[in-house]
Amino acid sequence: PMTEWTDSEGPQAALDAALEGLGATGARRIALDEAMRTDFALLVQRALPGAEPRLAGALMSPLRMRKDDDEQEALRENARIDDAAMEAVFAAMAPGVTEAELAETARAVFRAEGAQPLFAIVGAGPNGAFPHHHTGGTVLREGDAVVIDIGARKGAFSSDITRMAAIGHAPVGYAGVHAVVEGAVQAALGAARPGARAAEVDAAARAVIEEAGYGAQFVHRTGHGMGLEPHEPPWIGAGSDTVLAPGMVFTIEPGIYLEGRFGIRLEEVVILHDDGAEVLSRLPRDLRVV
Repeated sequence: PMTEWTDSEGPQAALDAALEGLGATGARRIALDEAMRTDFALLVQRALPGAEPRLAGALMSPLRMRKDDDEQEALRENARIDDAAMEAVFAAMAPGVTEAELAETARAVFRAEGAQPLFAIVGAGPNGAFPHHHTGGTVLREGDAVVIDIGARKGAFSSDITRMAAIGHAPVGYAGVHAVVEGAVQAALGAARPGARAAEVDAAARAVIEEAGYGAQFVHRTGHGMGLEPHEPPWIGAGSDTVLAPGMVFTIEPGIYLEGRFGIRLEEVVILHDDGAEVLSRLPRDLRVV
């Protein structure tokens, strides 16, 4: 139930009434949303002095990590929309076009498909060496490697995809690094099996990159869960002991970032099944030159 209160009244009376209505005044545990304002969280704790506070996400994430058939189909549809947006970005890429213009190209496709744009990271040349580059007015030049990381929400679920393209020709050294990142993706896909720990998937990708001498340039975890939020459990990282199970949906997105030169990240969203990982995107991860 929803309880309303006004600024003039303040939340205390409404909170007391809500707790009494729920029969929660003697609660032993209370789940607090991670996004709750600190003053509200303290208010709830003071109203239930004997209750042990827990994070709601820790209680709900085991339920949310495994998607049913309908949820999986919705995520496949979102991946189709991502593919369409990425194809439109590829078609619009040329010397003289800005990062921001390419980001808007992706957003326009999302809106046309009835999806809400969530993010559009376009990093041209050296900008691609920053995993969370703020897309701006940088103009694409001949020989730039470009990172395109886009996502949207249609219905309840989110999407995410990253691909690469080079303008006119690939920069020096690009092909070799691209091959290493592709090898890391394949290693992670092979390690993604029911019963494996999420950390093992990360380790598989990281081993390929470290063996090639780029370990220090792989600066983030291998992936994250995908669902109601674009980033949610399971976390595919070195410290994650989550045991993977059929129905889990997560990204695999290793990357290598060479400051002052370029970055390369290749990202897939996968659904885990009994026999391994289903890759949702239909777009190749090849060394694309436009």
